[in-house]
Parts: sequence; structure tokens; C-alpha cells
Amino acid sequence: MKNKNDWKERLNIVYSTNPDYKYQSEEEEDTETIAKEKQLLRISLDKRNRKGKAVTLITGFKGTDNDLQDLSKFLKTRCGVGGSAKDGEILIQGDFRNKVLELLQKEGYAKARII
Repeated sequence: MKNKNDWKERLNIVYSTNPDYKYQSEEEEDTETIAKEKQLLRISLDKRNRKGKAVTLITGFKGTDNDLQDLSKFLKTRCGVGGSAKDGEILIQGDFRNKVLELLQKEGYAKARII
């Protein structure tokens, strides 16, 4: 949970002398998850900044963090490996592009593609 008095969030802010002024922070809204059939997921192999280790990268997910975490957990469990999910991206350790594509299509993500 965010600290409401986080001074780093308010750097470079000009304050008003108006006693009735209330600071409004820009909070991210949870966007609703798009239907599985309309999700345009891109699957690729990524080796950058990973000491030569390959990871399967799934990008393009539009939706809530909870839904992203659920999809990530499903894929990691079915592939039997670790990984992570954040900022609309899912990382699966190892080269599982074809298996991930197959799993996503079975789950109803018809527009998933390997890049």
C-alpha cells in the first residue's frame, strides 16, 4: 500500500498559498480486463540483461494486475517453471514459446502470436 505522505511523489511540485488547496496525486486506475478473444498477446524469446539465460516473454496483456497474476500462475504451473508478472508482461523461465502459445489458444486467447 502506498504511503499517503510520500515526499518523493511530490518532488517538482509548486505549492499554492491558498488555504483551501488540496494536493491531488495522479493515481492509476485499474482498467477492466479485455475479453480473452480480443487480447493481442505477443510471445517472444528474450535474452537481454539476463546473463545469457533465455526467458519466454508474453506482452500486450490489457487488464487488472490480479488477472495478469492469475494468467501468469496458470502458465508457470503448466510449464513447470518459475517466472514473474508485472507491468502487463509475463516472464516464463526458459524457452516455452510453442507450449505457451498452445496453452493460451486452448484457454481462448485466439489472437496470441509468436514473434
